[in-house]
Amino acid sequence: MQKTIALRIDVDTFRGTGRGVPALCRILNERGIRGTFYFSVGPDNMGRHLWRLLKPAFLWKMLRTNAAGLYGPEIVLMGTAWPGPKIGRHFKEVIRAAHAQGHEIAFHAWDHHKAQAKLTVMTREQMRQEIRRGVEFLTELLGEAPASSAAPGWRTNDQLLEVKAEFPFTYNSDCRGYAPFYPVVNGKRLEQLQIPVTLPTYDEVLGRNGVTDENYNDHQISLLKEDQLNVLTIHAEAEGGRCSAMFEAYLDKVLALGYHVIPMGEAAEAVRHSAPDGEMKLQSFPGREGELACQQ
Repeated sequence: MQKTIALRIDVDTFRGTGRGVPALCRILNERGIRGTFYFSVGPDNMGRHLWRLLKPAFLWKMLRTNAAGLYGPEIVLMGTAWPGPKIGRHFKEVIRAAHAQGHEIAFHAWDHHKAQAKLTVMTREQMRQEIRRGVEFLTELLGEAPASSAAPGWRTNDQLLEVKAEFPFTYNSDCRGYAPFYPVVNGKRLEQLQIPVTLPTYDEVLGRNGVTDENYNDHQISLLKEDQLNVLTIHAEAEGGRCSAMFEAYLDKVLALGYHVIPMGEAAEAVRHSAPDGEMKLQSFPGREGELACQQ
């Protein structure tokens, strides 16, 4: 995996799907790049995250990234006074178009807010139901089951990994880390490969340690490793919106440096037979509130 970046695109919201995905498809298609879109397809209830503003770390993140400007003012309303709109139902053609243009379509969540905020109190059956609803929607829409999933907010525990093993995912991207591995849960190796995200996201580093919009791309490029797989997560709401020009400049720079930008599935196939076993656990992570699943 010399000079390779696997591109993971998280699509969390109604706005990100309707506006961000078409914009990113244009950006990628103009450069001959294919990526992996992880879609949230159920209700957009992201406004229910507002209670987290009581937590200083989350409030600071919202302020330093100008979240309302980044995600749109409607983010504070979605799913608060009434259930949020069903994203997939409204934007079937957007998802179909991304698929038709050669991008990999994967499963992120049915209800992104619920999956991220309530993981630790969900039963196995509740987890199973959330995944099944989203997978069935994408399968019916595209005529094939998604080969991959990614836990919202990298909130993952052993129970979720075991439930995911019941679905036909060939690989997942549920944690932060440094190299692909097969997770071991309760002494048993699960056969769904994990592709950890190795690079920070825009909202994790902006406004910290001197990182600004002006030097963000240079900071990200300085973290790339030439001799191993780099995994970058972008968000349709950010890099497909306010940060789109910045993302275009990033792509042009890394391509000029000789990096290959590929879908997650292509990276998974390249390492499938060489990845070791490993474990993950929830722990604090720089730039984020709460705990994330991290490769050990």
